[in-house]
This record gives sequence, C-alpha cells and structure tokens, in this order.
Amino acid sequence: MHQTLLPFLGACLLIAASPGPSTVLIIRRSLIGHRHGMATVLGNETGVFVWGVVAAFGLTALLAASQLAYDALRVVGAVVLVVFGLQALRAARRTRGAAVADGDEPPAVPESASPAVPASVREPVWRSYRAGLVLNLANPKAAVFALSFLPQFVPAGAPQLPAMVALAAVWALFETGYYACYVWGVGRMRRLIDRAAVRRRLEQVSGGVLIALGLRMALEG
Repeated sequence: MHQTLLPFLGACLLIAASPGPSTVLIIRRSLIGHRHGMATVLGNETGVFVWGVVAAFGLTALLAASQLAYDALRVVGAVVLVVFGLQALRAARRTRGAAVADGDEPPAVPESASPAVPASVREPVWRSYRAGLVLNLANPKAAVFALSFLPQFVPAGAPQLPAMVALAAVWALFETGYYACYVWGVGRMRRLIDRAAVRRRLEQVSGGVLIALGLRMALEG
C-alpha cells in the first residue's frame, strides 16, 4: 500500500488543482467567513468519501450503466449549480444595497469597515456544510470518476473493498488540507474582500461561473 500512496497523492493533487464547481463554491462560501469555508470543504469531502465507498461496493457501476439514472442525477446536479449561482447573484445585489445609500454610486468605505451582508453573517455554518455535500453528491461525474479512479491504485493482491475505502479516506483527507489553503488564502485577503465593491464583484463572478457550469451540465449528453 505504501508503494501506491505517493503516486495516488500525486493524482489527488492534480484532481484538486483542476478548477471545478467545488472550488468555486468553496471560495464563494469562504467570503462569508473562515468557518463557512471550512464547513463547505468538509461537506464536499464527505461527498468524496461517500462516492468512494459507494464505488468500493460497486454501486456506482449501476449509475454508469444506466443512462436514465445518470441523466436524472445530471439534471439534479445542474439545478443545484444554477440555484447556488442565483444565490451568489442575490448576495451580490444585497451587498450593493448595503453599500449604496440613496444614490447610484457607493460611498467611500473605510478599510476598517466590513460591509458584509448581514444575512450571510447570521447564516448557520451547517448550511455551508450542506451546500458542499449536496453539490458533490448531485454530481454524477464525481460518482463515475470515483469508480474509474480508485481501482487503479489498489495494490495487486490486496482485498479491493477495504483498499478502496482506505484510498477514499486518504483522498478526502488530502483534499481537505488542499482546499483549506483556499479558505486560508481568502482569509488573508479579508481587508480587500471586505470592501463592498470587491465582494460584490466576486459574488457576481462566482454566481456566473456556477450558473454556466450548471447549464453546461444540463446540456451535455
């Protein structure tokens, strides 16, 4: 197993470094705060581990073999992405409303001020965990990928079920550490991000990307 671990971690790094819906959502939730960002990471990696375990039991093969089941989950995943994107765009509008006081141009905001959206600040952390989990579990590509990815690193002669479950756990733990760097990076830029104009633009970009990814998932065969 130790001979497999290093190339497996290298593959996990390449996967995590590839931008996708999870990356966008983690960064977007990190704008609310560090705890929300980490909760989103933990939710996403719970989904990674769940798909890994499901793949270990061979159940994702049913999803890969059934076009109807795959398409149904694909549509659900597309709807989830679009909903998250719309939420980001609504947050951008609320940020603008908080920064503009009866005028078309936002007033100057001191760097010490934090025009964060009150509704977001009050939002329970568990919702961020749920968002990360739902986004991952609603992605049929994640299920099929786990089925094709994990068996390649099972050592010859090793029992496949426990080996794949162990690899799924390592995969989830590795990505947790990797995405925690994203959350940390957003936190380091807090003074810049807390400016209303910057936060609004980031929400708009992340919302647009999520909606575009959702539409692409819905339209692809």
